[in-house]
Amino acid sequence: MKKTAVMRPSESETNHLNLYRNCFSIGGITVEVSGDRAEDAALVPSLRPFQIDSPECDIRIRVQWTADLNSRVKCPLFDSGRTWRCYEDDAGLQFDFNAPVFGARPYKRLQIDRHFERAVLKMNATAFADFPFDAEPLEYPLDELLIMHRLTQERAVELHASGIVGPDGVGNLFVGHSGAGKSTTTRLWTAREDVTVLSDDRIILRAENSSMGFVSSDRGGHDRIQMYGTPWHGEAMFASPEKAPLAAIFVLEHGSGNNLTELSPSEAVAELFARSFVPFHCHEYVDSALRFLQELVSRVPCYRFAFAPNPAAVEAILTLRH
Repeated sequence: MKKTAVMRPSESETNHLNLYRNCFSIGGITVEVSGDRAEDAALVPSLRPFQIDSPECDIRIRVQWTADLNSRVKCPLFDSGRTWRCYEDDAGLQFDFNAPVFGARPYKRLQIDRHFERAVLKMNATAFADFPFDAEPLEYPLDELLIMHRLTQERAVELHASGIVGPDGVGNLFVGHSGAGKSTTTRLWTAREDVTVLSDDRIILRAENSSMGFVSSDRGGHDRIQMYGTPWHGEAMFASPEKAPLAAIFVLEHGSGNNLTELSPSEAVAELFARSFVPFHCHEYVDSALRFLQELVSRVPCYRFAFAPNPAAVEAILTLRH
């Protein structure tokens, strides 16, 4: 949250028809946020590099201020255990966001349809009444929740990974849990090669049709797998809105040498699914992710990479590609 003077919307401000509007794009998903005040449509600093000017958006969010928000008494569909809970009703899904500093009631609530296309974000004026900072409606984790859920409607998935693009414009994906060496791998590549890092922690993969100007996959088919940077970086602090065609995937492990082992399709799906950001509270979302991962490993080679944190790890990948 930014430290600025608090400005609460008055009734006259919230009744006029002129809305402020901003758009951003992450992983090929475009999002519009609009509100009665410029502050309500403002993008947080991490999203500003992803800002675009688009008349059409996949997700449209209308920010509204309300006097108060009551806590839901029914059991949530999913409880993150920290900052948000998800509820289900006839209209779609509801996400309640809580923080100890705001008390027991939600400080904001997102109500969205099941296709993740139209949403209302209700901000709790009572929660912010005595708070010294202005509200930032799209602050993390709401931005990632929106994209993660919308990806289930696409041929796409978000992975815990570092995406590195070589001078030839083709990318390698290094997948791993926290501590597996994604940031270390990123630093090794940036020290040795003239590369572009899309993110050192979270990457979105999606299939895009070759009719859009992309060449077909080396393993056949009409779609190319593209990898996109995201705003959600790791220790190395890389976050780019760019994208690149994906050449290969490497599942990172710490090792004494630099050993590469190609994974079978079933092994690759299992490894990637374990490192995916998937909304597990709905089996349709899980099924969507698994279908895409099966398509992914049929098009892109996937290796287990037991590596040592030295420049030879980069050389092992470069040698493989040649």
